[in-house]
Amino acid sequence: MVQADYLFLMTDVDCLYDKNPRTNPDALPIEVVEDVSALEADVSSAGSSLGTGGMATKLVAARLATSAGVTTVIARSSNPGNIFNVVRYCQSLKQIHQSADTSQPLTPAPTDDDSLSKSTSSLELLVKPPLHTRFLPDPEPIRDRSFWLLYGLAAHGTIFIDEGAHRALTSKAGLLPVGIVDVEGYFAQQEAVRLVVVSAPQHQRTASTGSLSNGVPLSSRPAPREVGRALVNYSATEIARIKGLQSTQIEEVLGYADSEYVALRENVSLIKKVERGNRPATPGVDTRTERIEDRVAMKEPMI
Repeated sequence: MVQADYLFLMTDVDCLYDKNPRTNPDALPIEVVEDVSALEADVSSAGSSLGTGGMATKLVAARLATSAGVTTVIARSSNPGNIFNVVRYCQSLKQIHQSADTSQPLTPAPTDDDSLSKSTSSLELLVKPPLHTRFLPDPEPIRDRSFWLLYGLAAHGTIFIDEGAHRALTSKAGLLPVGIVDVEGYFAQQEAVRLVVVSAPQHQRTASTGSLSNGVPLSSRPAPREVGRALVNYSATEIARIKGLQSTQIEEVLGYADSEYVALRENVSLIKKVERGNRPATPGVDTRTERIEDRVAMKEPMI
């Protein structure tokens, strides 16, 4: 929520590896991570004397920070000067990206020294940084209240919703009781809950109450997925009584109706699914930048 540019997580290894480097000499470093949830890496490191928590804890921190738009870096704590070198490298990449966006598409690599000098002039300050893992920030970060709803509050229970309710939420509508399939846990009004989408065939609900007719707990059904968090207008007991009903029936069932919505849309924060991959080495920010870096390597190897 402070909208920092970088978060550095210092540890006793240089970066993330696909295997434990202490026991696997062929372990490969993972230098750029675009989607933490899709990461496949060894997290058996126990942490360093200058930090707290193991690598798994650092991945949780990286997921939170990148979702808020913060570039997150894992680096070795024994050399604090690495922080400056990594930041300088990231800033240089950003400048190259900006200049590439405003210039003409690159032509094939030049063959004469003069043309090569022109192509590499913008890369004079680009020096290969120390080994590290850099988590790229979400291009559409969650800010302030939405971030607080997702990560700042402990969930006291779970509301299971159908696909229709999920689509309504993604369209900026509030959560109505008709879209609720089941509720789990004990919570009061204005407490945070998880929102989980389940596939519950319509024919398995009774027309009057919306409850499942076969008695199978919703939490045990295949492939439920958490899609967000919400602050609710009704308690768990109240929601259990009005789930599957129209909003006009709330007062009839409860004897009162504080709101037609179980959760107002402003009190709902959805988890964004980012379809991106992870790269085993640090490339340029796009294909054009990669080709520029290749030209620099042809002229003079980077150190």
